[in-house]
Amino acid sequence: MTLKRKSKYKAIKVEYDGIVFDSKLEGARYKILKALENSGHITDLEVQTPYECWVEGTKICKYIADFRYKVNGETVVEDTKGVLTQVFRLKKKLVEALYPGTVIVIVTNPRAEVIPAKTA
Repeated sequence: MTLKRKSKYKAIKVEYDGIVFDSKLEGARYKILKALENSGHITDLEVQTPYECWVEGTKICKYIADFRYKVNGETVVEDTKGVLTQVFRLKKKLVEALYPGTVIVIVTNPRAEVIPAKTA
């Protein structure tokens, strides 16, 4: 018998379009982004996009963004968060430092407006 571990932050996994999301918030955001893609407001929607973090030949970690898409030709990277952990904050800084021009947008409300990433 396999026991399911409860999520530390009480997140409930959900599935939409055959994709398993780590929380209801992430699944709800996907539905909204998918509708925006279908209506032409965003393009190239990707789910669970990996970013490997290497420093001086050593792999430090792998960050998996919840979503990546384009708005008016600009790439937006989103992560849905109910709780901002110290580990997430560190990975966010690391990815933004190792991938110039990448800005991770934190979404706490699935109905948040889609805003193009700011370029430096």
